[in-house]
Amino acid sequence: MESSSSDNFKHVLVGCTGSVATIKLPDLLKTIIQQSKGSVPWNIQLRVVVTEHARHFYAPEDIPINVPVYYDLDEWKTWSKRGDPVLHIELAKWADVFIISPLDANTLAKLAQGLCDNLLTCVARAWDLKKPLLFCPAMNTHMWEHPATATHIATLKNWGYTEVPCIAKTLICGDTGLGAMAEVPKIVSKVYEALGIHSC
Repeated sequence: MESSSSDNFKHVLVGCTGSVATIKLPDLLKTIIQQSKGSVPWNIQLRVVVTEHARHFYAPEDIPINVPVYYDLDEWKTWSKRGDPVLHIELAKWADVFIISPLDANTLAKLAQGLCDNLLTCVARAWDLKKPLLFCPAMNTHMWEHPATATHIATLKNWGYTEVPCIAKTLICGDTGLGAMAEVPKIVSKVYEALGIHSC
């Protein structure tokens, strides 16, 4: 795995956690790819890292071809002895931008406390803070309104992470209010903005 992007490529790492909003992952990836075609002087390369619970919300066959998806077990497949590559370090070096979309309440709390007990949170802990890290909160309205949520989001923003704010709508569970992940076009726009690219 390359440790940095070449002059003609921008590397985008997409992280997904255990929120039902992960059902939008295929659409998010396809939109990033479609908007890059012919509209920017760089090619976009994508990689995805998902938590175990995120895997419940999408079908692998819906992921665009040639977009690698990494799971917790992959961390241990790539390392067997001293000198072998450490996947979460390699992914953190490879990416120009890391977008966690969606970021559920559980992983939000982990990140704010510095915990790193899976591949995704290890990438975040190893992230170079000079590069952009974007996060898209997604959770039930009652979870969003819990006082811990504002504290955790403020912590991430204080570290220099960029929030793509959630929106209000009727959630899949039937509740109405804030907590829904931002819409895909908004997220893609923020990714391109972080890369210094003006998307169509």
